[in-house]
Amino acid sequence: MEKNWQASWIRHPDFECTVPLAMLHKEMAVKPDSLHPPKLRNHHALFRRSVDLSAANLQGEVWLDISADDYYKLHINGTFVAQGPAQGYPFHYYYNRLDIRTYVRAGTNVIAVHVYYQGLVNRAYNSGDLRQGLIAELWAAEAGTARDAILLAATDAGWSCVRTLEYGSWEAPATGYDTQYLEHADSRLAYRGWRSPGFDDTGWQAAAEQNPAEAGYVLKVQPTPPVEVYRKDPAAVRLIGPGHYAIDFGEEITGQFTMKAQGEAGDVIEIFCGEELNGAWPAGDRQDESGKGAAEEQGMEILVRYDMRCNCSYRERWTLSGEEDVLELFEYKAFRYVEVIGPPRALDERHFAAVVRHYPLIDGTAGRFRSDDGLLDGIWDICARAVRNCAQESYVDCPSREKGQYLGDNTVIGHSHLYVSGDPRMVKKALRDFALSTAVCPGMMAVAPGNFMQEIADFSCQWPMQLLTYYRHTGDLAFLREMLPYADGIVAYFRQFSRSDCLLENVKEKWNLVDWPENLRDGYDFPLTRPVGNGCHQVINALFYGCVKTGQQIKDVLGIPYEDELPALRSAFAAAFYRPDTRLFADSEHSGHSSLHACVFPLLFDLAPAEAVPALVAEIRRKRFSCGVYMAYFVLKALAHAGEHALAYELITGEDERSWSQMLREGATSCFEAWGKEQKWNTSLCHAWGSAPIPVLIEDIIGLKPAEPGWKDVFFEPRLPADMQPFALSISVPSGIVEVRYDGTGAAPELLLPPGVAQRMGR
Repeated sequence: MEKNWQASWIRHPDFECTVPLAMLHKEMAVKPDSLHPPKLRNHHALFRRSVDLSAANLQGEVWLDISADDYYKLHINGTFVAQGPAQGYPFHYYYNRLDIRTYVRAGTNVIAVHVYYQGLVNRAYNSGDLRQGLIAELWAAEAGTARDAILLAATDAGWSCVRTLEYGSWEAPATGYDTQYLEHADSRLAYRGWRSPGFDDTGWQAAAEQNPAEAGYVLKVQPTPPVEVYRKDPAAVRLIGPGHYAIDFGEEITGQFTMKAQGEAGDVIEIFCGEELNGAWPAGDRQDESGKGAAEEQGMEILVRYDMRCNCSYRERWTLSGEEDVLELFEYKAFRYVEVIGPPRALDERHFAAVVRHYPLIDGTAGRFRSDDGLLDGIWDICARAVRNCAQESYVDCPSREKGQYLGDNTVIGHSHLYVSGDPRMVKKALRDFALSTAVCPGMMAVAPGNFMQEIADFSCQWPMQLLTYYRHTGDLAFLREMLPYADGIVAYFRQFSRSDCLLENVKEKWNLVDWPENLRDGYDFPLTRPVGNGCHQVINALFYGCVKTGQQIKDVLGIPYEDELPALRSAFAAAFYRPDTRLFADSEHSGHSSLHACVFPLLFDLAPAEAVPALVAEIRRKRFSCGVYMAYFVLKALAHAGEHALAYELITGEDERSWSQMLREGATSCFEAWGKEQKWNTSLCHAWGSAPIPVLIEDIIGLKPAEPGWKDVFFEPRLPADMQPFALSISVPSGIVEVRYDGTGAAPELLLPPGVAQRMGR
């Protein structure tokens, strides 16, 4: 929803004379010259305004429309309200509409906003383009009469602002893939009390005004709620020595560490965060003489592996002011463990906590699964937790190194999140995010939104499949119709690489991934260099076939006629890749090698002749997960499509080196980027592309699927293994709560449906 803003876009005066930089380009095109002043990076600005609401009617609806570039955290009268927005391109930038009735009062109110502009080009932010600032409007209306709303306050030159160096300067080191500045916080530089009424901001600057349209913004209401933010206490704390604590939050989380401390002005506390430990967790409190100074100066061994295997180094310093200080870091991390070292007199373990953040979940109704099988429960839990941790304002591939929304990852994450959250709005927003990326390339970008330009052909071909999955879960026909031109655009884009038999070759504008990491491609016999080698290989052609097929299915739903391209594509595919002597498909037209990947997609997309199906299944049974975690989703779905549900379940619960069991053996509390910590050179230990067991277990083993779009009726065809233990499943769908209960006796599971929803037989 667009609106006519009466507010100005306000900026810190540091940005008053800057001109936005053009950042969008094809990945392999020449990058635009960077004219970004270094001193404007890592820019934390505080904005505030006192508003007298003595004469306002606050008994009805009171709301705040707010957005910022890159990001804001909002307080009203000293109380945290919300943070955002979800990242977006300037031509489709999001604002949040917040109900703030419980935060305002008659009399003087203070709106205080911390605005962060990072200034780096990466996957995490739409930044590095010199766009910075804030826009907000405060409205009130009688209940149910929003058309007669009264504007109570708006951003203009009357707002005060100041740059704060409390969180570090432009010279601070970055970590991950330049996705986060380390925050060496200094409470001596804090503007204490700036969020509350009564603070004297006399020395602050007046904000610089700008018309939103002149800044190049088209502002639309964010279709998803802001992230949920809450406090989590540690599961365990150990005193290692004077002023030296180890803290375990019991599970992988996305958020910040927080604490209170009071020491002498200039005292330094070192904070180390990590996903794992360098050694064993201390069995009990251990006293020694360490903790008197900086860890390295004392030659101290740090317990928490802060120099993480995923290329993040979470070691930060906090300098105290001499008063009671609260550590309130701005950026989020992925971590489970924290180590704190500082003056013993300053530390109190009762004040250690985490601030957790993720997309809101429907408490108690969505995505619940419990069984008498501890292994299956463990697999569900690590997958569901990864999905929770990676669902922020957008889906992120990992909340540590990249923090980026990847199109291919969303095939798995989005499908799982539909069940874990019971909320389809995030999937819909993600689909639109990538549709908007066609402003750069009609074949879509691999990362969106953002100014980091990456293109992966395999991922683009999956977008129509994600769209159709969303439609089947929601019945959102209008959105399906709106998005069809983008699906057609992808097909048209790839046709430029078609040869006379319609197969794709030399798709050099985009990375041909097949699988990741490289060492888990099962010897795929084609040069997947960047750009890709010359010739015609199988996986991209199979995915293109799936893309065309899904586009035609969408047109069937919409009643749009089309010329069926599948027979010709299927014939050409078989001629190039099918090997009748082995009844397998080869990796490329000039290869005799059949990787696991070359078996999976012909099975999934019905490209294999009937006589080849047993051989393909047998090859998958032999190779098992000779692939990356991302590809496991397609392996399992291909097996289920072929009716091999028992093998799919066996692979989900298997105890191979490449399995979810391996993650659990290595201490996972969320699923990994690779099957094991050492199976990739930079493995993140929270990566939701590994969550395939959730949709496969629900749809293909328990056998629950929508029979009508939006779950108006359901298909229920259980394919439970003979040794399946008792379980209970509850999912939230548009028609209500669906439950399945199984007692483990071999009798048919019990299905509980919402009123008006019926079970349908057949497919």
